Amino acid sequence: MKIAVIGGGPAGLTAAIYALRNNFEVTLFEKAGIGGQAAIAGEVENYPAFAKVSGFDLTCKMHEQAENLGLVTEYEEILSVAKDGDKFAVKTESESFVFDGVILAMGASARQLGIEEDYLGRGVSYCATCDGNFFKGRTVVVVGGGDTAVEDALYLSNVASKVYLVHRRDSFRATPLLTERIKRQNNVELVLNAVPAKIEGNGVVEKLIVDINGGKREIATDAVFVAVGQIPNSGCVKDFVKLDGDGYIIADENLQTSVKGVFVAGDVRQKALRQIVTATSDGAIAATNLVMSLLNK
Repeated sequence: MKIAVIGGGPAGLTAAIYALRNNFEVTLFEKAGIGGQAAIAGEVENYPAFAKVSGFDLTCKMHEQAENLGLVTEYEEILSVAKDGDKFAVKTESESFVFDGVILAMGASARQLGIEEDYLGRGVSYCATCDGNFFKGRTVVVVGGGDTAVEDALYLSNVASKVYLVHRRDSFRATPLLTERIKRQNNVELVLNAVPAKIEGNGVVEKLIVDINGGKREIATDAVFVAVGQIPNSGCVKDFVKLDGDGYIIADENLQTSVKGVFVAGDVRQKALRQIVTATSDGAIAATNLVMSLLNK
């Protein structure tokens, strides 16, 4: 039987490994590069068995393991997934493929400020828990005003010597409890009504310039943690499976979507924690349950 895995991040790669080990034929579709957001995470320090490993190396090893088991990798963007009798048609720009089951693992993309591209992996991060320890005892900036941004600032306040929390409004969207907690942190400075305008540095982040109160302010910093939300990469299946109000794919505890035979794994699904370790867990669960459902047909 043939399975399509859509997405080449940790969730998709793990799903592929589990399905391949059950002697299924697996084709993985990836529109960009293997590894997804994990591949640009810099050093990862919270993945079991590795005190420190680069996200790029970790996901390359996952892909190598899957290919050694017989994985076929297609570097193409998926346009749509649809039912085709009791099978599924997966359409790309060049052709259409037919599979017995599908695992959706397209991940999510960090919402960007539009000023950080030159400093990705060189002081700009989208994951405080992944990269915060690299700035122990130093000065950092968190950009955002929701729960994630405030939680990141609280986490970093126990790591960094100084944390600036920059938000474009005069009040936070975070819960009142989190808002009160951040206000009590002695080493956190709130920079409100401030819009990030430019990041400067000599190869690495050295300062963030913000537009504030009709003028500009320079904030000397070693890192900028961007926490202004994520965008689930669910566009190709928005009319096929059920999504929540934010565009994340809804699934049951077995990770089956609203369409029988279609499972989901990783950051593209509705869930609370989005980390490499939870993505790999999702991949294992989704693949195992899809395999069992196909074998029991």
